[in-house]
Amino acid sequence: MNSAMTLLLNRMRLTAYTGVLLLFACIALGSDSYAQEPSASLKQADADYRSGTAALARNDLKTALTNFQEVVRLAPSAEQGHSALGAVLVRLGRVGEGTRELEKALAMKPGDSSAQFNLALAYQQNGQPAKALPLFAKLESSARAEKRPLALSILIPYARALVAANQVQAAISKMKEAAALDPRSAELQDELGSLYAQREDWSDAEQAFSKALSANPDFAMAYMHRGLARKAEQQPGALDELAKAYQLAPENALVAVEYGQELANTGDDAQAIPVLEHAVKSDPHSTAAAYQLGLALQRVNRLDEAIALLQRASSSEPKNAEMLTNLGMALCQTQRAKDAVPILQRAVSLAPENPTAHQDLAAAFIQLNQFDDAVDQLRAALKISPNAAQLHYNLGLALKMEDDAAGAIPELEIAEKIDPSAPEPPYILGVLYMQVGRYAEAARELNVSLKLRPENGDGWATLGSVYSKLDQLSDAVTALREAIRQLPQQPDPHLTLAAVLARQNQPAEATEERRKAADLMRANMNRQRAEVATNSANSQLKSGNLEQAVAQFREALSFDADYTEAHAGLAKALEQEGKTAEATAERQKAEALAKDASIKR
Repeated sequence: MNSAMTLLLNRMRLTAYTGVLLLFACIALGSDSYAQEPSASLKQADADYRSGTAALARNDLKTALTNFQEVVRLAPSAEQGHSALGAVLVRLGRVGEGTRELEKALAMKPGDSSAQFNLALAYQQNGQPAKALPLFAKLESSARAEKRPLALSILIPYARALVAANQVQAAISKMKEAAALDPRSAELQDELGSLYAQREDWSDAEQAFSKALSANPDFAMAYMHRGLARKAEQQPGALDELAKAYQLAPENALVAVEYGQELANTGDDAQAIPVLEHAVKSDPHSTAAAYQLGLALQRVNRLDEAIALLQRASSSEPKNAEMLTNLGMALCQTQRAKDAVPILQRAVSLAPENPTAHQDLAAAFIQLNQFDDAVDQLRAALKISPNAAQLHYNLGLALKMEDDAAGAIPELEIAEKIDPSAPEPPYILGVLYMQVGRYAEAARELNVSLKLRPENGDGWATLGSVYSKLDQLSDAVTALREAIRQLPQQPDPHLTLAAVLARQNQPAEATEERRKAADLMRANMNRQRAEVATNSANSQLKSGNLEQAVAQFREALSFDADYTEAHAGLAKALEQEGKTAEATAERQKAEALAKDASIKR
């Protein structure tokens, strides 16, 4: 049962108590004969009882409790005192004590309908629907015998007890009776709709939610429930309903979580994240809000924030394998595989039939170069899901990393057969076929992959090498020139192209390609030197050694004058030295280089 309906029923249950206790007749408690004058203690008990009922009428539970405790002390054999005391104790949350008093009352007078009702409520509140239902049934039998409808205050908790006992159809019947008694109650229609939803009777559920909204057009929970029903039916309009619910009740964390989750499901994490952040702020203890926000942040690569939220969620639900799996994968994404492995191992132990948990644990093992362990996990996943192309691909890749081409090739072939639209399996197959000297098959697979994903410079370079091995020199030139276009900073395609051109008796062109390769190798080496010098300069800057930081940033730029990070770092260092004009110039250079790089991408 959803939390909103639980709150509704709790509210209605408390209202019911007030009226029930006022049904007790104000009699001289414990008197055996009206001809005999009651004792002083019985007179006092009667006065305390009257005072207790008056206190209860004005909702003064503390005074009522004191009065009824005195009644029980002065007249322990009077059933009414135990019944009244038990009901007040339950209403105060002291369910165990209240239950014992109500059981005493019914033992003294089994036909007391007020005690039956209050004890049924106590059992229900204490999670004992099996004990509550016979008492509700007795109340129903009495009402039928008297040819009157069962009171609304009884029907609602009766339905709730039936739900707790997994008797949903019977609960629907009782809730329909309750709704018929109060047809303008939006809350009752909403609860009825929620019961229909439990049975996946979406048509009746939507009808009930719509009636709730007709009765109360501003009822946020009914909009939320109708949205969830449409989502379950895969019908249009679910997001609009949840948006309306959020508009009406933005501070309701449950509404915000459902709306944010649906935004995320439609691929709109940009809008989902602020909504989910608001849900976490509205209810900092909400595990659902923390988890859904963590997932959204993980998808947009805000991994440190995501990990903190996923850790919070999984600590609240330590046996939730799904949460543990996502936490483990987030840790892997930040190269923290060592931390991820025990978490993912726990997920696998909790959900051994979940192939995703095995697959993510395999990914963590691969990061740690534990390829044998990764292969074991992927084989376990394939036993669960033998037709999963991604699992076959991952296993093939893990076996390749173990230099087991003979084992990898069949797995990749299966992956390609299951999902011929994926470019990765034929690409890796092409690389493996080339490594084992099966050049014609390598060319075939690389061509398949590059048709599916043409923007793969490494693939074109590999294909050029394969064509060279096959003496298909013109095809090799075409492939290598495409690789150079896509990978303008890589020297290797130029070197391979130079060798092909030499075989085509084009020495001048071959010499030019070798020169380009040498220039690129020199530039790459200088870029690496610039990167090392910049990292050292940043460390000096953090330590406050400005003079050394400036010197090392300048050294980095002597290696590579277009290294953006060195210009940006030098600007910071110069600014801290008070050299504002020079700092501004360096910052402008960094921004211009970054802009140029963005345009080229």
